[in-house]
Amino acid sequence: MALAIFDLDNTLIAGDSDYLWGQHLVERGVVDGEGYEAANARFYADYREGRLDIDAFLRFALRPLSEHTLDDLLQWRAEFVRQRIEPIMLAAAHALIARHREAGDTLLIITATNAFVTTPIAERYGVPHLIATEPEFADGRYTGAVAGTPAFQQGKVERLRQWLEERDEDLRDSHFYSDSINDVPLLETVDNPVAVDPDPHLADVARERGWPILSLR
Repeated sequence: MALAIFDLDNTLIAGDSDYLWGQHLVERGVVDGEGYEAANARFYADYREGRLDIDAFLRFALRPLSEHTLDDLLQWRAEFVRQRIEPIMLAAAHALIARHREAGDTLLIITATNAFVTTPIAERYGVPHLIATEPEFADGRYTGAVAGTPAFQQGKVERLRQWLEERDEDLRDSHFYSDSINDVPLLETVDNPVAVDPDPHLADVARERGWPILSLR
């Protein structure tokens, strides 16, 4: 049974769930509007250019989780998924996942975006396995810290290898679909790397290395 791995943001959805979650918090008045929005945009631009300081970003992105009750967060997340995520889920992404499911492949989403934001999105795509950056949770609340290794750049490879070891599986005939230059380490690790609607930096790498380029838009 082969492994079919999917990046989430700008791959399976036509947008970035981490960035959009920040925008949702701004519009709801949960965070300081102007300052938070500017920082959110700056971090997103750094991510797109492959120069994101992941530790600084996670301190920024996970802080709102620590400042509110779980009940409030879950209510805001339900609104977020309904209003901002469902409209940008891609029919071609559903079809791609379905093809791998019908082939008997193991389906996995791996994303740098934190698990609180991404768990319901993976569920909507019917993907049973998710590796995401894990926000620390203790005594019924998020702490604002990260639990373990963020699933970002080389961290995606580390987290995936841990997951495979726990399940006694390997990467034979594996596929990985991604849009981002940040995912080159994992694209280099699988047997079948595929660039999906790639950013300009990844498009250059894919052409140089002869990787397939696919559009789900």
